[in-house]
Amino acid sequence: MNNERLMKVLLSPLVSEKSSIVADQNDQYTFRVTKDATKREIAKAVEKLFEVEVERVQVVNVKGKQKRFGAINGKRSDWKKAYVRLKAGSEIDFAAGA
Repeated sequence: MNNERLMKVLLSPLVSEKSSIVADQNDQYTFRVTKDATKREIAKAVEKLFEVEVERVQVVNVKGKQKRFGAINGKRSDWKKAYVRLKAGSEIDFAAGA
């Protein structure tokens, strides 16, 4: 796979209460990814960027919320979320870069 493409697949890690609970219980990490990313691309990108071994990837297409801006109805963009499970012994430390 193209290295340039792999660098663009992961948009950002999702750090929330739910994602930290999932990380602790299941060794899964949550990322916001491009809408056209495949599971294989996501796994390769995580392995390349964080130098870990990926066991499994689950993706969720998140629908954008309906919002109202005064008298105007609007909608936030749809986006894609990936839950990445690492093999035993692998770990990602997001705080190490800070």
